[in-house]
Amino acid sequence: MNRQQLSSFIWSVADLLRGDYKQADYGKVILPFTVLRRLDCVLELTKEAVLAEHAAKTAQGMNPEPFVLRKAGQTFYNTSKLDMRRLIGDQDNIAQNLFAYIQAFSPDVRDIFERFEFAAQVERLAKAGLLYQVTEKFARIDLHPGKVDNHQMGLVFEELIRKFAELSNETAGEHFTPREVIRLMVNLLFVEDDDILSRPGVVRTIYDPAAGTGGMLSVAGEYLAEHNDKASLVMYGQELNPESYAICKADMLIKGQNVSNIIRDNTLSDDGHPHEKFDYMLSNPPFGVEWKKVEKEVRREAEQQGFNGRFGPGLPRVSDGSLLFLLHLLSKMRPAVDGGSRFGIVLNGSPLFTGGAGSGESEIRRYVLENDLVEAIVALPTDMFYNTGISTYVWVLSNRKPVHRKGKVQLIDASSFWNKMRKSLGSKRKEMGDDDIATVTKLFGGFHEAKLATALDASGKEVARLVVLAGERPPAAPEGGKVRLAPLSLIFPNEAFGYRMITIERPLRDDRGRVVLGERGKAKGKPQADSALRDTENVPLSEDVDAFFRREVLPHAGDAWVDHEKTKVGYEIPFNRHFYVFEPPRSLAEIDADLKQVTDRILTMIGELSA
Repeated sequence: MNRQQLSSFIWSVADLLRGDYKQADYGKVILPFTVLRRLDCVLELTKEAVLAEHAAKTAQGMNPEPFVLRKAGQTFYNTSKLDMRRLIGDQDNIAQNLFAYIQAFSPDVRDIFERFEFAAQVERLAKAGLLYQVTEKFARIDLHPGKVDNHQMGLVFEELIRKFAELSNETAGEHFTPREVIRLMVNLLFVEDDDILSRPGVVRTIYDPAAGTGGMLSVAGEYLAEHNDKASLVMYGQELNPESYAICKADMLIKGQNVSNIIRDNTLSDDGHPHEKFDYMLSNPPFGVEWKKVEKEVRREAEQQGFNGRFGPGLPRVSDGSLLFLLHLLSKMRPAVDGGSRFGIVLNGSPLFTGGAGSGESEIRRYVLENDLVEAIVALPTDMFYNTGISTYVWVLSNRKPVHRKGKVQLIDASSFWNKMRKSLGSKRKEMGDDDIATVTKLFGGFHEAKLATALDASGKEVARLVVLAGERPPAAPEGGKVRLAPLSLIFPNEAFGYRMITIERPLRDDRGRVVLGERGKAKGKPQADSALRDTENVPLSEDVDAFFRREVLPHAGDAWVDHEKTKVGYEIPFNRHFYVFEPPRSLAEIDADLKQVTDRILTMIGELSA
């Protein structure tokens, strides 16, 4: 049974719920039952051995838990004689037996079903006369890892959550990240460390502060297992949504991870790992979502702890809290002397440029750039996410940059690297292929500047695309066609994104046009500024302010001056400006020829009608 067939089968349970449940509430039943059946199947082969071991150790007056865990071969167990197939053998006592079965799980599993509020759903289904039918339907499917591996199971959970999110109109940007985007992020995260990660017995930690169902952690684990099955990746996470948290915890249990590393709470107001530092981090936090609910706690930490806390560099506007997650991840970086860290985070376009000099956003950009923490920013295609079609960017930050990257930032425009999906999934209409991911990874890993050469035939139709690295010759144009070159990967010094915002003052004049002079203090005898004529200019950090002023201002306002006390330093990353390619308009002769051709065709059609 493939993933789509499995998802369709599970989704068919909705047919039973229709009428007794609102569509938005289907997930409250289907998700916990899917998790229950998965856990049930995982424990199936060791069931009898676990029961025998539990009985023996209990009879001896010993704590049976460590012994049954060993027999189960998992980090969880169940000591009930029941399983889902036996549950449907007693239709009259289905609710009572189901409760007993849940209670026989180890504490971590019971916590998962508490987060789902499963007991309330069991009672509701029982009252509606649906409990036996739903249980029987799930007992029929085989979710054993031998039939459905962890990767497939993760995709099933994500597809179900996406459907439920659409039904309940979840906020754009929330929930999980498409797997190809995660694969790209994981590649960028690990590509420079392949030598280290290939060593036998290497242990590394990875963290996701907005873990969702654990997809990012899972893909990172799969990557490492493919490259070095003797390596170990210890996973940490935190998640606010109770259903997503429960699924993530269940997935981590089955993978043998320590589920106490997965915390249920709001990352911004309650840091679940306050003293931990990590080797790698990944995150796709909700973007464009306000943080007013946690504003009091965040501002208190920023004011009381400053740079000793998480939010020392600054606070973004309340309407978008995504940069708070970036600051949170910065605080979790292992010190460079202890090996350092690298993390990838998905953000929308706003953090690149929102906020002028001195604003919270600009100060955060200033902090990461002046401390040489940004390795690269990759623009993704639009329509890549299930709940939103906006432009998104992957930021890669590290406090252990290789020597050749120090003092520099790489920008990669991968917005044209996509294939159209055969069938849209919500707002997701595009996907990145393996070749696209490999190309971006190569550009990042090799720290290459590059252009994208698009070959067009005589009719203007695209016939080929080729990545041209710096120093390479672009391909020859097709006969009668042309080759269009566009920047693909650019490398800049950190200071290229900084500027000084200078304040230009003009003198205040009286009714007769005479300059008004100050009469007291420092201003005595000096021209007074006219606030109505005040203006500002942004001067790149690489340029001398006085030289800029003499060249750009004095020729147009000879009486102006710069108030240096008001000068502020700002940073912005005008991504699109660097990748914009001007295409000159067609000549008037070409346009006239096209118009004449259309006009002649219309006249011919009119002539045919009149005939």
